[in-house]
Amino acid sequence: MPVVQARIRVPVADPRHERWRSTVFRWFIAYAVIFSVAFTALLGLIEYSVNAAMQRETDSGLRWQLRYFDGYANDDLATSIDARIRRQAHQRNYYGLFAPDGRRLAGDLLSVPPALVFERFTHPHDLEQGNTLWFDVGAWRVRVRAMGEVRADGSRLVVARTLDDVQRVRDELLKALVVGGCACLLGGLAAGLLLSVRQMRRVADIRRVTSRIAGGDLAQRLPVSGQDEFDMLARLVNQMLDEIERLMDEVKGACDVVAHDLRTPLVQLKLRLATLAESLPHAGAAESASVLAAARDDTDAILGRFAALLRISEIGSLRRRRAFSSVALDVLVTELCDLYTPLADERRIAFTVSIENVGAVWADRALLFEAFTNLLDNAIKFTPDGGHVGVRLRQLEAGPQFSVVDSGPGIPEDERQCVLTRYYRGERTRHVPGTGLGLGIVTAVVRLHDFRLSIADADGPASGAFIRVDCWPHDS
Repeated sequence: MPVVQARIRVPVADPRHERWRSTVFRWFIAYAVIFSVAFTALLGLIEYSVNAAMQRETDSGLRWQLRYFDGYANDDLATSIDARIRRQAHQRNYYGLFAPDGRRLAGDLLSVPPALVFERFTHPHDLEQGNTLWFDVGAWRVRVRAMGEVRADGSRLVVARTLDDVQRVRDELLKALVVGGCACLLGGLAAGLLLSVRQMRRVADIRRVTSRIAGGDLAQRLPVSGQDEFDMLARLVNQMLDEIERLMDEVKGACDVVAHDLRTPLVQLKLRLATLAESLPHAGAAESASVLAAARDDTDAILGRFAALLRISEIGSLRRRRAFSSVALDVLVTELCDLYTPLADERRIAFTVSIENVGAVWADRALLFEAFTNLLDNAIKFTPDGGHVGVRLRQLEAGPQFSVVDSGPGIPEDERQCVLTRYYRGERTRHVPGTGLGLGIVTAVVRLHDFRLSIADADGPASGAFIRVDCWPHDS
């Protein structure tokens, strides 16, 4: 019965309408937000660090000036302050000397800052910290860093330095950081956008292909262009699709072959029963028994074919891996050869055996025995009387290798893949009775164990088939 593949039209949303909701775009936005927050925190830290460093430098200069004026007597202090103001090329430092009652005695500061903390005259000023204040200097209001001390006569000395230099340095630094940060952010966003567009194109290609696969076109494969995560996933999906397509082809081929192959025995069975029904009133018991026996043989053949099919399906199920255990191949092959030696002797077939001590393999012993039995059974069945069959088990660097060679008709190179499928019968062996399912069972067992099966021509003048099973796991 042929398998009908119905194509289903699967509605797929346009990726252009969903690109802003994609994971790539969300990561892109998260990157921009994280970068902005981190850059803002960096700006705040730099601003704080620069401001603190400049204030420390300013406080160091103010302490030096207090020590300088501490070297003058109280009577000479006013003259020294005025002289120092006149020597300034630029108005950066401000001074003020005030009487105990707050009256200005010298300097360019008009009044005593109310929030300023004054130290004693004898204090060394090593740990003194300045205060950031706003001063009225003439008609101007300036922001300064100031320190003060109380002299021995009770007068108050105030020294201050403008923070304009600190502010300019900080402004220039922040300007450079902001411009550079914005440039980095815009460059990063542009690069991220380009990468996201590329990824979205790949996602769109994958969605387009998967929509075709969902619609029934199993020949489609996901695009692979590199070695990243998308490509690794695409390769795995493509391998899965290869296996699905193979299974679908096998199912379709098996159904076609079953329908074709069972037609003949069913027709024969029908004719035998019809003949028996017509001749039953006239035929004797022996003749009726012969017809019934032939009908029973036809029925057994049909049931055997279906049993072999069910066996292949059972072997192909991964649940059989639960029965895996450590298997000694040399013991298994020895038992197999002991079983077939009498059959080979009966047909005068030279049966040679070479078994080495090999390492154990992780496998299902019953399935391996069944697979090797099918290989050896085929070799003896297709080898003419007086021919030769050889069995060899040897240890290679990668693991054990089991091989069977015969002097039969061999398998042409163009049929070596076909004979591994169900029901295929080679042109050279169609005259030999059989179901065509033996190598199908072997293939299922080998695939279940991740082993590798290969077919070649045997060496020698009477070249037959050489079949090898590499009994170690393979990637493919």
